[in-house]
Amino acid sequence: MAERRSSVAGIAPRLHERAFDILAAQIASGALAPGQRLLESHVAERFGISRAPARQALARLERAGLLRRAEGHGFEVVSLAGPVPGLAVIEAVPPGDAPIQLAPESTWQRIYADVEQEVVSRTALGAFRVVENHLAAYYGVSRTVAREVLSRLNQRGIVRKDARLHWYAPALTPAYVAELFEMRAILEPAALRLAAPRLSPQSIAALRANLLDATARPEAVDAARLGALESELHVSLLGQCGNATLMEALATCQTLLVALTFLYSRTPQNHGREPFIGEHLDVAERLASGAVDAAADALRDHLRGSFGRAVERLDRVRRDFSPGPLPYLASL
Repeated sequence: MAERRSSVAGIAPRLHERAFDILAAQIASGALAPGQRLLESHVAERFGISRAPARQALARLERAGLLRRAEGHGFEVVSLAGPVPGLAVIEAVPPGDAPIQLAPESTWQRIYADVEQEVVSRTALGAFRVVENHLAAYYGVSRTVAREVLSRLNQRGIVRKDARLHWYAPALTPAYVAELFEMRAILEPAALRLAAPRLSPQSIAALRANLLDATARPEAVDAARLGALESELHVSLLGQCGNATLMEALATCQTLLVALTFLYSRTPQNHGREPFIGEHLDVAERLASGAVDAAADALRDHLRGSFGRAVERLDRVRRDFSPGPLPYLASL
């Protein structure tokens, strides 16, 4: 089962767990001083990992009460009132700015984010065939690496294989988006009910606090922050459900989360007034009060209400967005 969970997550969970352990030990020892700022990009660079595990480590440190959201962006170290229970024992805590190579970044990881963005941004406009050998040539990598990237995109529901085993990215048409939201409205409440008994009060409080902060300071909420808030509930929290098969099914609907992050950046507005923030907060409040069934119902209602907003954004992008051609993408 552990092997299966790793394949769904895409990157070995050990990376973000090790980054968390080291950073937590540095905070507890004072190697990272109260008020010191930690940025996702800097953590990724310092540990030689991609941004995904760096983001997970920082989110977990925030849930543990070791970090808080900083003004603008990033996190800052909090002042500890006493020893922190449950931290991993690290015999020699490295200095707070020392580079630590946890794992070499694979070639597919170096190009994945760029490919994901390019493909998803165009699915608002139509369906595209993704040509594996042209992808490899464009980025100067082997076909094995290109195949790995496409496999990861497939795990997130961004690309599929047709009857002739060709890779393609389906268009985010209203009908397809409706199917994805319908699937999510069925699966996510079920995942939430399973996750609820496994959630610590601290993690629920952190989720609620992040949403309250976004509500109180809408001017500080940008497209990246919206993406993080989406992921905190729909990926991180639901990922605690303990059912790998359910999460594998949910992962195939994640193209919506990737697309929404792109759509937020393409439709400038007051991001802090995004309706989903209040809807996520409703879910968090019900979880905090122990009303799990009510929280699951609120999550379902949120997903049903989000469909119309997503379609409206897609329509605006279709009118205003004109990306250039890429040699590995062919319009269908």
